[in-house]
Amino acid sequence: MDSPCPSNPTSQSEESLSPRQSRVTGALLALHAGDSLGATVEFRTHSQIRSRYPQGIRDIIGGGTFDWPAGHATDDTDMTRAVVLAYKSLHDCKSETQALSDDTDVARLAGEKFLAWLDGDWPDPDRKLGVLPKDIGNATARGLDKYRKSRDPDNAGAGHGSAGNGSLMRCLPTGLFQPDLESITTESIRISRITHNDFRCTTACAVYNHIVAALIEGASADYAVRAGKAVAARIEKRRDGEVYCAVQRGTELRVVDMAKSGPPPDMKGNCGGYVLESLTVAVAAVLDSRCLEDVIVDVIRIGRDTDTNAAIAGGLLGARDGEAAIPKRWREKLQFGGRGQTGYMAGPATPPKSRTRPPNPTTTTNTIMVKRRSIKAQERDFRLSEAILGIQTGKYKSANAAAIALGLRPDTWIKDLTTSGYAPSHLQL
Repeated sequence: MDSPCPSNPTSQSEESLSPRQSRVTGALLALHAGDSLGATVEFRTHSQIRSRYPQGIRDIIGGGTFDWPAGHATDDTDMTRAVVLAYKSLHDCKSETQALSDDTDVARLAGEKFLAWLDGDWPDPDRKLGVLPKDIGNATARGLDKYRKSRDPDNAGAGHGSAGNGSLMRCLPTGLFQPDLESITTESIRISRITHNDFRCTTACAVYNHIVAALIEGASADYAVRAGKAVAARIEKRRDGEVYCAVQRGTELRVVDMAKSGPPPDMKGNCGGYVLESLTVAVAAVLDSRCLEDVIVDVIRIGRDTDTNAAIAGGLLGARDGEAAIPKRWREKLQFGGRGQTGYMAGPATPPKSRTRPPNPTTTTNTIMVKRRSIKAQERDFRLSEAILGIQTGKYKSANAAAIALGLRPDTWIKDLTTSGYAPSHLQL
């Protein structure tokens, strides 16, 4: 039987955050916590972890294959931080107080941050300049080598067929800091391509970030996952595509069962780094109603790529539950668990709670430039996507049939479709 999570009194920092800011901060910290907690048993099988830690690992203790200091960031957290800093640089470029930079391509900014991390030219209080990372995935290394030569995010990556989880593990900031839904898709894909340009990787990143975007606005986990499925169907143009099916599989599995018995037989990679298996586990995790701590602990018990699977799942759980859900004893151990110049996002203390004022260009957890669409508007967009796909695949015989089935207003939804970028044909109308 799972032990109940200990109470976690609201911290002073939590009290100063709006609910949305708490979810943004919680997403980043939970990713970091999952990464650091899972690093202890990275590469170990389910049976090996069960033998050594029958109840799972509940405290961040470090060690593992790379002998990590307790709470230290691995490549998962470091590369997530690189994307955060790319968005911060983009925001600084667009600030009214600064001259416009000649580079406002966030994907290229992320690529440059990745190279800085790889070369040891990195703002890390615990790592001297010039010291190379302890750990880097093979596909990431190949992709960055190609990017170094091209300096083009769209002409990089490890190649088609290389479908590891190395871009999914650090794509989270796009879902947090990009307010435009279409841009979430585009930027998720392009930032993934720097290292992982396989279609499964790029699509998984886009789907994941749409789930994140819904969660930080207060949507339920069920709604957020349905929105992610709609994005997968739209990108893959089908409802039996690999990414769509990976998300659907996550709705059918229970993390507690996988923690007890190991990965199911259909997960041929045994949760060892295949991007779609990591996405499936993350979806199952965010739909698990238990507290964040219990779910992350159980994700690690599944085995193999424990740090990355827990980081990816942690990002969704933190976006769902907010900063207060991060156990205090975990946060105190995290390398970037505090704020200030050595904090997770290398910026000052508390982000502004108001979204009507222009955000501070040095803010750590709010680099949003425009107001994100409301949950009601996102729900309408979700149903529009369902309608478009249904018409294209023949599920609905006409636009009016789609409107009736999906509860859209027949007198306005054609206009909505047109403004959403889809022009229905006369036959469909």
